[in-house]
Amino acid sequence: MKSTSSSSTHRPMSKISLKWTMIEEEGLSILEKFQLVRDLGFDGVELDSPNDLSRDEILDAREKTGLAIPGVVNSMHWKTPLTDGDPAVRQACVDSMVTALHDAKSYGADTVLLVPGVARGATSYKEAYERSLEEIAKIIPHAEETGVSIALENVWNDFLISPLEAARFVDECNHPRVGWYFDVGNVLRYGRPTDWIEALGKRILKIDVKEFSLGKMNAEGPWKGFDVELGEGDCDWPAVNRALAEIGYAGWASVEVPGGDRKRLAAIKERVDRIAAA
Repeated sequence: MKSTSSSSTHRPMSKISLKWTMIEEEGLSILEKFQLVRDLGFDGVELDSPNDLSRDEILDAREKTGLAIPGVVNSMHWKTPLTDGDPAVRQACVDSMVTALHDAKSYGADTVLLVPGVARGATSYKEAYERSLEEIAKIIPHAEETGVSIALENVWNDFLISPLEAARFVDECNHPRVGWYFDVGNVLRYGRPTDWIEALGKRILKIDVKEFSLGKMNAEGPWKGFDVELGEGDCDWPAVNRALAEIGYAGWASVEVPGGDRKRLAAIKERVDRIAAA
């Protein structure tokens, strides 16, 4: 069944999805969860992989509801980072990406979100940079095989924390199947989202939507900055939309905030629609 989007195609964040783990309505089957999300007006849902979900049930739910699966999130990149000092740990992440890429292909998704690594503890920044490039090179042939792109995301991993460096890193991967999954809220701790959008440009494959409060961060600690509803933090959403329009972005925006039941998800959809139209 073809998806019929409820979002305007004239704005950068033209299709809205959410993360599978945000759906917390109890007692629902995979099909019922897909239908719930569809009924609330979302255009898609992103799944984690590797996962223990039934592929047949997922594909059946996608076809019956018309809800798209635009992307997949690697579920192992924090537990087994690409930059770990142990080659076996790095290989475990590579293996998980191979699985995720094939899952994504079967779901009809065109990206797998990957945290490129962590520069902490015994892993120096230089080591993280070199290891990540080396391991991503091993994954690229599988991206070619599946036709699914590797979308690197900016997170609080003490690695690739400036927009120009992030753009350079993608370029050093040197392959059209490697791009960026830009998380708007994550970068407010370090700078302005618009600077990242300008620097990354066409490298941006998808957008993650979350909010951040600099006031809460300064008063209560860094992680408290995320403890604010969409549209009530320090992200200048009209400026983000203008910056995205300037680079020609028109595509998926995936909400990544604390989820909940039907009522909570409906409220999230109302907020993200206001942001997308800002």
